[in-house]
Amino acid sequence: MSIDTKVQKKHYPDPEHLISSYFHLALPVVLSSIITIVYNLADTYFIAKTGNALLVAGVSLCAPLFTILMAFGNIFGQGGSSLISRLLGKQDNISVARVSSFCFYVALGTGIVIGGSILLFRDPFLRLLGSSPDTLPYAREYGTILLLGAPFIVVNFIHMNLLRCEGMAGLSMLGTVTGAVVNVILDPVMIPFMGAAGAALATVIGYIASDALLLAIVLRRSRCLSVRPRLTVSGAFLRDILSIGITAAITNIASSVCLILLNQQLLHYGDAKIAAMGIVLKVTMIVQMILVGFSFGGVPLFGFLTGAGEKRKVQSLLKFCLLFLTVLSLTMTLAVGVCAGPLLRLITPDTQLAADGIPMLRWQVAGSVFAGAVMLLTCLFQASGQAVPALVLSLSRQGVIFVAVLFSAAAVAGYTGILASQCVSDILSAGIAAAIFFRGRGVRQSRTEEKSRTSVPIKDS
Repeated sequence: MSIDTKVQKKHYPDPEHLISSYFHLALPVVLSSIITIVYNLADTYFIAKTGNALLVAGVSLCAPLFTILMAFGNIFGQGGSSLISRLLGKQDNISVARVSSFCFYVALGTGIVIGGSILLFRDPFLRLLGSSPDTLPYAREYGTILLLGAPFIVVNFIHMNLLRCEGMAGLSMLGTVTGAVVNVILDPVMIPFMGAAGAALATVIGYIASDALLLAIVLRRSRCLSVRPRLTVSGAFLRDILSIGITAAITNIASSVCLILLNQQLLHYGDAKIAAMGIVLKVTMIVQMILVGFSFGGVPLFGFLTGAGEKRKVQSLLKFCLLFLTVLSLTMTLAVGVCAGPLLRLITPDTQLAADGIPMLRWQVAGSVFAGAVMLLTCLFQASGQAVPALVLSLSRQGVIFVAVLFSAAAVAGYTGILASQCVSDILSAGIAAAIFFRGRGVRQSRTEEKSRTSVPIKDS
């Protein structure tokens, strides 16, 4: 048995057993997502305990800042993981080492540039996010420390993603859990004394701890990934990383833009509505992150099978994932809808914020079954290197479609229209995703049939 094959057997689940391999990769991602939810809710809980709605609103307004940093991390995290999973399918470990090192160092530099650039225009940017004169001081405190820690946040998405490609999803989860635990421990210590700045500092320290552990895992356990300084890759690899990575980043950036526009629409109804939506979006993450985990968790397997030329197994895995996500999302939607009030009251002692949040929460999760399908197909396109379909879907649910629906619904139905806009966007985006998928499959079938008709058999002379 070759060394490359040994590496594959040791680190990568057996692609012959699709369902078990899928859950082997996806479950640690989901567990990481749940831990992420816990510490996000912990942040919100300790901030809400101050009883200052303006503080809650100010911190909530900074959510797009984190999403922007995550977007740049995903350019090289998801872009690199898509390429590396296919390289592993081809057993090209030399290229894997070069690509992984390149992604690590470029992400670190990108975090420095992005954090510094936004800091130069901090206050105007925070006003663009929807800060009012009352909430700006709190948003400024939180945002400043978050941006100073930008390099640690951006680089976290590299090894977190790349370790999964090599089959070490459990160790990737351990890195995420470590950061979350550190954050949760520091929150009740720092927030009462430092307010918004304390919440941000706890978050940054948590990311530093996670980065350190993930780096140690790569150095000690990985046989393919590398951090030896390599700042260049081939043009073909760079195009592959960027075509998929930028598509993934656009999803995050578009999400930030949509949240900014949503907050600006809610601002007409007062800062309290923005604070309520901030809490609701934390709870909504329970559903969203679990769906993301089960969607994105299969990316290394989809990419590996694509690189190995296993088209039938890709189709079989996709069918199972669609059925599984449909049942899961419907179950979670029902549970969150029924328990909306108790869930919100667990996080905030403010009865008015909880009351405002109940209809918000129910509308936010109402389209989850459609959102799950969009996420899964987007991940499939990313894993197989199909950048254009992935880009179109990235710009639909939390992009062009959402913006069009938001303004139209607000004009027609006012406040209720604003709340319903995400659900309507999910439904329309699922229709677009289905159309792209079936059209692509039809084109591939037509090409196969055309080749069969035009091929001329060679007869023996």
